[in-house]
Amino acid sequence: MTAPRIALRQVVEAKTGTMNPSAWPDDPITYIDVTAVDNRTKTIAGARTMRGAEAPSRARRLLRTGDVLVSTVRPNLNAVALVPDSLDGEVASTAFCVLRATPRVLPEYIYFFVQSARFIRGLERLAKGALYPAVSESCVFDQEIPLPSLEKQRRIVDMLLCAQRALRLRREIRERTVRLLPALYTHAFGDSVANPKSWPVVPLESLLKMSPQNGLYKHRSTYGDGTPIVRIDSFRDGDLCEPVRLKRLRLDDNEGRQYALAEGDILVNRVNSTEHLGKSVLIRALPEPTVFESNMMRLVVDPERALPQYVASALQTTRTRQHFLRNAKRAINQASLNQKDLRTVPIMLPPLDKQAPFARYADFTASARGTEAQMISNAEATLASLLAKVFG
Repeated sequence: MTAPRIALRQVVEAKTGTMNPSAWPDDPITYIDVTAVDNRTKTIAGARTMRGAEAPSRARRLLRTGDVLVSTVRPNLNAVALVPDSLDGEVASTAFCVLRATPRVLPEYIYFFVQSARFIRGLERLAKGALYPAVSESCVFDQEIPLPSLEKQRRIVDMLLCAQRALRLRREIRERTVRLLPALYTHAFGDSVANPKSWPVVPLESLLKMSPQNGLYKHRSTYGDGTPIVRIDSFRDGDLCEPVRLKRLRLDDNEGRQYALAEGDILVNRVNSTEHLGKSVLIRALPEPTVFESNMMRLVVDPERALPQYVASALQTTRTRQHFLRNAKRAINQASLNQKDLRTVPIMLPPLDKQAPFARYADFTASARGTEAQMISNAEATLASLLAKVFG
C-alpha cells in the first residue's frame, strides 16, 4: 500500500527558535552558513567559530541535534545537511530553512527526503531570480513527503544509511589515493621550494614544444550536441570526469582541428577563483575527438626534456602555487593568469631516467583512480535509485 503524501509543514515544527549573537558579544559561537555545507556529502564541513560581536546579521537560526538544514538559495545545488550532536545549540544562517521533526517522522527520514530528485525538482520549479535563484521557506514547507509508519520509516532510513555509508567509503578511498602521488613526488624529488637534491630549476617554457595555447570560446547557443568540450568544472584533483559527462557543442572543422586534445596534453585553469587558479589535468586516452574551453591553456610537453606525467605533478607543488599567487591578476570573485605567467613557472628538472619510474607510478595511480571513480559513480547511482524508489 502506497504511503499517503502530506506537506512537510504537517510533520515539522512551525518555529525552531532564533537568537542574536551580538547580544553576547564576547561569547563564542559556531556559525554555519551555506558555504559550510558540502553538497556532495550532505554534511556540515566548514562551520566557523567566532565571537558574538563578529557574527554576521544572517546568524540567527538556533539549531538542535537532528535538525535538517535546507539551503533556500540555489536550490538546484541541494546544500542540505543533518545537524550532528556536536553542533547542538549553535547558530545557522537565515539562508537555511530549518526542518525540525515532530514525533510523527524521523529526522533522518526528512534528511533523505530532501536529497531526492523529486524534492530538488519541486524547489527548482519555484525558484525566483536569474542570477541568484532562491525559494521561500513556504516553498520548502509545501513540498509533499510520503509518510509511512515510524517502523517502516526506520527500515527505509537503515537501508539508505547503508547506501550512503558505502558511497562515503568509496569517496574516502579515492581521497587517500589522490594524496599518494604528491607524497611520492616529494619522496622522489624533494620539497619543491627547498630543492634539497639541488635539481636544476628551469622555466616551464623550456620544457614545451610550443607556447601555451588558450582554449576555444563559443557562445552558449552552440552548446547542446556535437563535440565534447573540457571545461573548468570537468576535472577535479587532477582527474578528468567521465567522458559521457562532458558538455558538447557545435564546431566547424577548423575549430575541431585547432583545439583537439591529444594524449599527454596538460590543461591549466587560467581564469578561476583564487583557490582553484592554476589547477591542472593530464589528458589521457579519450574515446572521441574532444576540445577545451577558453578558461584554460593547453601545454604540450617536449618528451626529450620532460615527461608529461612529471610536469603535471610539478604544476601542483608549493613552488608552482606560490608562483601563481604572486602573478595572479585579481578581479571581483576571480583571478587570472596569462601565457607569460605560465611560461615562467619554475620547474625542478631531474633527468629523464629519474622521471620515468615516477611517470609509470603516475599512470598506475591514474588507472586506480579511474576504477575508483567508476565505483563512486555506481554507488551514487544506487543511492539515487533508492531515493527515487522511496520518495518518487
